[in-house]
Amino acid sequence: MSHYQYAEKILNEVKKQVVGKDDVLKLILCAFLSEGHVLIDDIPGVGKTTMAVAFENAMGLQGRRMQFTPDVLPADILGFNTFDKSSQRMLFQQGAIFCNMFLADEINRTSPKTQSALLEAMEERQVTVDGVTRPLDTPFFVIATQKPVGSTGTQKLPESEMDRFMICVSMGYPSVSEETEILRRKNQFTGRVEQVADKQVILTMMQEVREVFVHDAIYDYLARLVNQTRNSPLIELGGSPRATLSLMHMSMALAYLSGRNYVLPEDVEQVFLPVLNHRILKSRKARTEKISETAILSSILEKEHKPTQKKA
Repeated sequence: MSHYQYAEKILNEVKKQVVGKDDVLKLILCAFLSEGHVLIDDIPGVGKTTMAVAFENAMGLQGRRMQFTPDVLPADILGFNTFDKSSQRMLFQQGAIFCNMFLADEINRTSPKTQSALLEAMEERQVTVDGVTRPLDTPFFVIATQKPVGSTGTQKLPESEMDRFMICVSMGYPSVSEETEILRRKNQFTGRVEQVADKQVILTMMQEVREVFVHDAIYDYLARLVNQTRNSPLIELGGSPRATLSLMHMSMALAYLSGRNYVLPEDVEQVFLPVLNHRILKSRKARTEKISETAILSSILEKEHKPTQKKA
């Protein structure tokens, strides 16, 4: 029996805390069910951390939060060995990353050395300290927030780390009606998030996403779209093969949340921008003419021919 109905329950609980961002919440859940990591790039105070904690509570996962500041060290994240006098041997003290959902708050405020401590964990679900490799729990997600590039005290994430985030999304300012609802809920102490799933349910949902059917025509469509980012005169650095895999997995998850066991071209189109917008580097021509990543990727979507074969 499919567990996809739990997705709606999870989203409904998170919406108690996050008002008016339904599309963003659905993309984030797709990333989680695709075993991917999420980067939220936005200004302070729009509910990024609140949203992350709401997902953690609704999904029944163990979460840990770390505020990334310039003095945070890799050992704070990964752990370290310390000498125990009573046993006369070295003991490993786990870092904050040993959990199911690791919230890296304002990740671009810390040093590049500390940022790179996440690379092995994000890609291989393990950490290596003093030559000893230790696996992380399953499932394991990183949800990171970052201040806009150029903000005071920020360090730009390297391309290798940006590529490890399955999607990059933005919360944005709420509308007047949405902000009014936020005020009402906060003042009346409503909107408590209840646990509606657990680790086993999430693992089952992840397995069901992996079983979603992808037609050969969709494989070709995915490859052609990402290949266009490598050949565009407006893009200096296009999407990697990891980006193509992320695009496929996100499309499968979106189909799953829509109650289908097969991917449509429309699924690919809906996740194309959040999967690729943080992975490409604009060319000098694009920067000079002030053409946004969104405009470039949207143009690629419009030009690339969609497959006609859709179902299994």
